[in-house]
Amino acid sequence: MKISRVLLFLASCVLISSGAYSQNEENSKYSAGADVYSSYLWRGTKYGTGPAIQPMLRFSAGPFNAGAWGSFDFHGYQEADLWFYFDLPVGFTAGLTDYYYPEFDYLDYSASTGSHAFEVNLGFSKWGLSLSGNYILNRAGNAGSEGDDMYFEAKYSFRSLYLFLGAGSGWHSLNTTSGDDRFTICNTGLGVTHDIVITEKFSIPVNAQVIFNPDTEKMFIVAGFTLQ
Repeated sequence: MKISRVLLFLASCVLISSGAYSQNEENSKYSAGADVYSSYLWRGTKYGTGPAIQPMLRFSAGPFNAGAWGSFDFHGYQEADLWFYFDLPVGFTAGLTDYYYPEFDYLDYSASTGSHAFEVNLGFSKWGLSLSGNYILNRAGNAGSEGDDMYFEAKYSFRSLYLFLGAGSGWHSLNTTSGDDRFTICNTGLGVTHDIVITEKFSIPVNAQVIFNPDTEKMFIVAGFTLQ
């Protein structure tokens, strides 16, 4: 029933987004690229060991966006995610992400040993402010989710500098393994973006962050660049 309601909600997003755009939509676009980061940090938690290569494929057609994203390091960590979302009026977005880890069976969707965690993603972005709300629908043992995991984040950008604050429960909380599935602040910090100009038509975006996780009491410094 939970997944059926989400599918109905996303279907309504299709109708809303279709009505919000004129028939003169932009042509469909495909893009590909990769990020290279000193470490893989996600929502205040470090995954894998050492530098991470993060390839990306994307398709856009009017309000619809879909793609694939992965993260791989040189010590065996692997992640391969699929996602889609719809651009809605007034800066809102709605979509779904499928988190998957390739060391497990791709066709295993069971609750005890499942390899996929499905997350509903809602967002808002305007005037430098970005807000997001995320909710895991299913229990998936190998994906590390017990279901009903939540994560919320606020971000504000000042040109090249941005601040962020995130809080969550479930797999975002250190206390999940002890049975204390409380909602906690787990991702705070600031970041800086800068473009390194190579030629008049080519530049490399660079991103650096200082991240502190109050739940685990750990601080990280991470930097990376994007190739497209």
